Amino acid sequence: MFTLRRKKQDIKLSKIPAHIGIIMDGNGRWAKKRMKPRVFGHKAGMDALQDVTIAASELGVKILTVYAFSTENWARPQEEVKFIMNLPVEFFDKYVPKLHKNNVRILVIGDKEGLPAATLDALERARELTKHNSGLILNFALNYGGRAEIVDAVKLIAQDVLDARFNPGDITEGLIADYLMTSNLPYLYRDPDLIIRTSGELRLSNFLPWQAAYSELYFTDTLWPDFDKKALYLAIEEFNHRHRRFGGV
Repeated sequence: MFTLRRKKQDIKLSKIPAHIGIIMDGNGRWAKKRMKPRVFGHKAGMDALQDVTIAASELGVKILTVYAFSTENWARPQEEVKFIMNLPVEFFDKYVPKLHKNNVRILVIGDKEGLPAATLDALERARELTKHNSGLILNFALNYGGRAEIVDAVKLIAQDVLDARFNPGDITEGLIADYLMTSNLPYLYRDPDLIIRTSGELRLSNFLPWQAAYSELYFTDTLWPDFDKKALYLAIEEFNHRHRRFGGV
């Protein structure tokens, strides 16, 4: 049982989700409120990510999948995109050493094609440095799109059918899951138990559509740079009040 003090009553958490997905939204609006450029918000968002990752690790969360950059985000202003693509480089230099000390392992899902070489190098260095860590997996969804992920999986499955690796009748939900990008995650925890979206938007925006079939959804008006340990506790507290039936009664 984890407890966090608040003014009126304690936040008590008896049930910790094994896999949490976070749509980190609101960096630009956070910066605008402070009359700063949008990139200022993205930088503050990285501070929040480090703090939330360590808090989730302390709680015993096994996987934290964060929506860092979608396939649709390329439509943003070029300077903003360039800044975001450089964040993994800064992340490795500034944040990864501390996460490494906290036994965090870093993985990445998404389409690597089109990503700058420096971005790919930083991600690979982070992955290599932390590959033997046994704690929380921080899984970056970078240049990720859920529908594209499913399309790519269908193409691979179709090719394997053509190559007579199996028959169409052998295709099951489990087999499809093995062809998705999340197949690199521990089998029991591939699907998020809880998905959090910050900034008040009420949609998933192409984030893990297959994996989120039975995820509990939590939406908060808090902008991502302001999302902290207490905000994470509040989200998990709400999760504790949910009864997950998975289609049953």
